[in-house]
Amino acid sequence: MFGQNHQQSQHMMMNGAQGHQRYMQMGLANKFQQPNSQHQHAQQQQHHPHPQQQNHVGGHGGMGHQHTFSSGTMSNVTPHFTPSNLHSGTPTNNPIGLSETISEHWQQQLQLAAEARAASSNPHRHCRKEGVSRVSKGLVEASPEHSPRGGQDEDRNRATTNGGIRRQDWDAMDLSGQGLRALSPSLFCDYMFLGKLFIDNNRLTRLDPSLGQLRSLTHLDVSNNQLRDLPEEIGMLVNLKSLLLFHNNIRSFPNEIGYLHKLEMLGIEGNPVAEDLREEISRRGSKALVTQLRENMAAGDAPNERDWHILDEASSPDTLSVLSYNILCDKYATTSQYGYTPPQVLSWSYRKDILLDEIRGLNADIVCLQEVDQERYNEFFRRELAHQDYRGVFSPRARAKTMADKEAKFVDGCATFYKSRKYILLEKHVIDFANTAINRPDMKGEHDVFNRVMPRDHIAVVTFFENRATGSRLIVVNVHIYWDPAYEDVKLVQVAIMMDQVSKLAERWAKYAPCADKTAFRHGDVDGEPSLVGGEESQDEPAPSQEYSSGTQLPLLVCGDFNSAAGTGVYDLITQGNVSGGHADLANHSYGNFTRDGMSHPFNLKSAYSDELSFTNYTPTFSGVIDYIWYSFNALQVRGVLGDVDLDYLSKVPGFPNHYFPSDHLALKAEFAVKSARKEIKAVEAKFGPSKERRG
Repeated sequence: MFGQNHQQSQHMMMNGAQGHQRYMQMGLANKFQQPNSQHQHAQQQQHHPHPQQQNHVGGHGGMGHQHTFSSGTMSNVTPHFTPSNLHSGTPTNNPIGLSETISEHWQQQLQLAAEARAASSNPHRHCRKEGVSRVSKGLVEASPEHSPRGGQDEDRNRATTNGGIRRQDWDAMDLSGQGLRALSPSLFCDYMFLGKLFIDNNRLTRLDPSLGQLRSLTHLDVSNNQLRDLPEEIGMLVNLKSLLLFHNNIRSFPNEIGYLHKLEMLGIEGNPVAEDLREEISRRGSKALVTQLRENMAAGDAPNERDWHILDEASSPDTLSVLSYNILCDKYATTSQYGYTPPQVLSWSYRKDILLDEIRGLNADIVCLQEVDQERYNEFFRRELAHQDYRGVFSPRARAKTMADKEAKFVDGCATFYKSRKYILLEKHVIDFANTAINRPDMKGEHDVFNRVMPRDHIAVVTFFENRATGSRLIVVNVHIYWDPAYEDVKLVQVAIMMDQVSKLAERWAKYAPCADKTAFRHGDVDGEPSLVGGEESQDEPAPSQEYSSGTQLPLLVCGDFNSAAGTGVYDLITQGNVSGGHADLANHSYGNFTRDGMSHPFNLKSAYSDELSFTNYTPTFSGVIDYIWYSFNALQVRGVLGDVDLDYLSKVPGFPNHYFPSDHLALKAEFAVKSARKEIKAVEAKFGPSKERRG
């Protein structure tokens, strides 16, 4: 692991008292330096461990515990400073003029720059500063990357964190003062759990773009190197609080630094940067410069269009397409929640046109939108989509019933649109999860129902259609499930209630009377208003209404944001048809018959994306699949699906929304053939391989 001329020792800080920092010190020139960069700094040969670093060696896994080290960090340096304190070799130029007092922002810049210059001859200076303990064993294996969960918002937030979180005994690496000329990309690929990385006082002339994979970094020090620029991927490190670049040759910064909304210290002293950038930091601080870069950030190159994957080319007399999309409600699109996104891009005035163009371009027969508030539904979507022959059904979340109109119009809910020339709306139904739960006889008196389920006012909109031309009928469920991973039981109960209600509706609708005169529906609208669409109706003779012997024979689509990944109770219930009352997601909570007898539904459902996309929700703290289009495979056959986002494009984009993606969720689209009762169609699954990709 180490060269013969390196100190074969590692220094690691273990979990000690609150506030202790955790470090790993390594003579890593051979492990992380590129093969063509063998020359090391002469300082490396002079390194000897301090005597005080040798006590308390041992403990769990051979790692020592040091009880007497300092808990201070670079970010805690006091700003009290005067120019007379500067090291003699450090520039003391005053960017705001000698006649003016140096600002507190610039005082901190100068002090940190002076410290960096003074310590340039001390390898592993950060480990030494913290008084870390010494470890003689090999490198500790790292856990998978993880990120902290976003802010706690009762109405809307992330689904969960990236990957599983495991205990990690160290999260900082000190490679300072090693004379390194280059770093292997493996440093960035294999240590994505790192919170702090110190590569200052080396001879680096560039940073590899794979640096952007260290998305858990909060501190990065590359001072006293020979860098001329920074890779655009630096913007992926949205958790950075300190980025020290002192004493390099950097003249300008990529606009992607604007993504670093948590950055508190951007150390630029000792670089020939433009005077306006220097003055901005001097007068207003690092945050002001980051904000300026973010607000002036250009859209950049547009991503490639998402591929359309054709899964079945056989012709069918009865097909339909469906779109499911959480559009990000305007009241949730805040800079506190999406600090990495330029404010103007978060605004509804910017996002609404992109959303509308996307929905129109995908041109689905059925459109299921989540997080639509009543005002946007009535004044924007309903009016604009009417020009494409869409009519809609909308219901806000249950709280709207208790509010005055001026407040209720901002409550979000679910909106289902359909092509009125193709479909007749036979019935609609709204499932209020909380109200249904508290009125179930088996759940009366259950404390968990009142304390956990009832406060969450989510709903599902269920619509029942008939195809004018073929007479086939269709049930569409549009739902948004609660987000919080601390309430997996609530999510499971909400979905169990939904499927129970849909089962009852399906049995009733299977006996729904035939449409005797389909022209009677020509001018109808769910709100009792005539269609806004001109033009002639189809001249084809409509087919008679199809008959169904049971609810499970009716084609069923269940679309929405489920805030649940594969392997959860929600996923298992929908795909397997049942879960036990002892499912882990229920923990020790009690929900009447659901926990006594388990939960089940009679439908045969699977996701239109059998292999699933890479993600449907993309933010710096979470990337995963939580949105779905489920379909009854006994009645429907998937013909095609909308594919992934260009993964190369994502290498410089830390999260959505951005200039090209107006929501933090992706739009999902699938096309189906309605199966004939007389002919069984072999199922085809969506697998995203090169042989499956086709443009459409």
